[in-house]
Amino acid sequence: MEASHFDVAVVGAGICGIAAAKFYLDIHPHCKLILLEKDASVGGVWNQSRVFDTFYTQSPFGTWEYSDMSMPQPPEEDMFNGVFKAKYTSQYLEDYIDRRVYAGQTIRQRTKFNFHVQHITKESGEWAVSGRDATGEVVIQSAKLIIASGLTSVPNMPRLPGKENFGCPIIHQKDFGQSTVVSTPDLEKITVLGGAKSAADLVYDCVQAGKKVTWIIRKTGTGPGFFVSVESKVSPRTIYALGTIRFMTTLSPSIFNADSWWNRFLQRTRIGRKRLTKFWDATNKTVAEAPNFDDRGPEARKNGFQNLKPNTPVFWQNQAAGLINRPKFWDTIAQNVQIRYEDIEELQKGNIRLRDGEDIRCDAILCGTGWTPSLSFFDQDLLADLGIPQSIETYPADKAKMWEGLEKDADREVLNRFPILANPPEHYHTPMTETPYRLYNGISPLRDHSVAFVGHVLVANYFRVAECQAIWATAYLDGKVKLPPLKQRQKNVALFVAWCRRRYLSNGNRGHWMAAEQTGYTDRLFHELGLSSHRRFWLWDAFVPSSKKDLHRVRAEYIDKFGREIDSESSGKGNEGFGARYPIRRQAQLALSIPHPSLHGNRYHLRPGYAHAQRVHRDLVGTGHGLDSLRSPGKV
Repeated sequence: MEASHFDVAVVGAGICGIAAAKFYLDIHPHCKLILLEKDASVGGVWNQSRVFDTFYTQSPFGTWEYSDMSMPQPPEEDMFNGVFKAKYTSQYLEDYIDRRVYAGQTIRQRTKFNFHVQHITKESGEWAVSGRDATGEVVIQSAKLIIASGLTSVPNMPRLPGKENFGCPIIHQKDFGQSTVVSTPDLEKITVLGGAKSAADLVYDCVQAGKKVTWIIRKTGTGPGFFVSVESKVSPRTIYALGTIRFMTTLSPSIFNADSWWNRFLQRTRIGRKRLTKFWDATNKTVAEAPNFDDRGPEARKNGFQNLKPNTPVFWQNQAAGLINRPKFWDTIAQNVQIRYEDIEELQKGNIRLRDGEDIRCDAILCGTGWTPSLSFFDQDLLADLGIPQSIETYPADKAKMWEGLEKDADREVLNRFPILANPPEHYHTPMTETPYRLYNGISPLRDHSVAFVGHVLVANYFRVAECQAIWATAYLDGKVKLPPLKQRQKNVALFVAWCRRRYLSNGNRGHWMAAEQTGYTDRLFHELGLSSHRRFWLWDAFVPSSKKDLHRVRAEYIDKFGREIDSESSGKGNEGFGARYPIRRQAQLALSIPHPSLHGNRYHLRPGYAHAQRVHRDLVGTGHGLDSLRSPGKV
């Protein structure tokens, strides 16, 4: 079996994989880069085979896109209070990979579709990605590797004793869009499992299709999710904006916030913590009271509507959370759905028996039960070395002991900085069966600098974080990031894991949950790179919501600071390339004074004047060697 060799292999062509490939090609336009995608289209959870007509985004229009390409406005009938149908995100991503061209190749032309990764190893300093496509077994070898397989690729199917006797369809939300459950008349009684947003969507769609629906949320779990409707008094755009205002992020106890006098006042003084508690109590009251769980009348109570009331306050996010983007969602559920808060004892022929003895007849089960990270293609030894989740039972004892000590010290530091996290409410805590992610900045392993993980943190807006992670990962793989010493990175990782567990309880077990930390996290990534063009001036920086416009200048600033490969001979040479040696101002001068063979022998002599630089820039763009952000070409 012959192997194909590449400079970089990107596993996964979802939002984060596309962003990672795009920025790496921005800096290395002539490198041999390949994207490996198991589906027939890009987008991950947003790909064309997984979306369905009633699947909507949870982000308002204008915020769910990359910074360098705007999405066309969907028609009014496909929007609802600012959010829009997911099919427009699918089409947007397809258009995006067609419009990004490097050295004559689009990102689509660099993507290998229907490629199922089966095994990843590292041999003689090179990565070997083994998989299958329509032609059979294939091996992709690369010097660098980006894992963008994401958190929503592998369905988390619940354990259902007796499912072999059930005799009816059991379908995960991933496959719902391609199923015929809604359109099949014989499937009249539908049971939906799970307490998260995906389960809520499945329930609503089945009710709208005229099905008799039972919604089961297990007791041995974190319970029903926290949902905010787009029909609430606060619009989706306002909710999104509040989460991206730097001042508002200080109201959450976050390790990504600066150790300023204001944060010390809020987190370490009684008066500050009292103000924080009042804010979060008011927020929780607003969210919890909107559905009116306890006072919707006898019919809703008989249906068990009160079982959807979250078990813990919204501050802790011990359960799932999401934005409800369906009209009259709470009224529809209260009047038409049987809600059961109980564990399943076993499945029988066309029947679900609950642990309390109740039998529920059904014709199909839909599972809105979440996902597991797509990382099973790594060997057990590599899992531990790379710092990605694996079974606690197989984790090396010496590493476990080291991390236990580091995380105990980190936990004391977390409680010292954030006393409010010391006393969480009574709650169900999911048992830990796997080790957490132990990646520096949620991206890089501690010892291997030839691989980066993007999209393996849970955040509110993946487009923004994907772009920021792509920029940091590119610098990291090129050796441009000044990493702290190993021991300091280990302490940083332990601090994040300890904070995550305290801040988000069960959801923090995996060490990747950052529901309210998106802005602080991306600020930290750019700060490490010495980039600042995404920040605003003074009060605007603190009180104006972050947006995609903030990233418009970052690419040029990056190239100005770190350089860019602009000649084909430098392809794949990493730090030895032309762009790696010279910052953009020097590149501009060299490009203006050195002849290029594709310019038919024309020699451009260096002379001051930005207009001249622009003329040369236009000529060079036509050859595929355009220079970006030519600043002061007459100065070195």
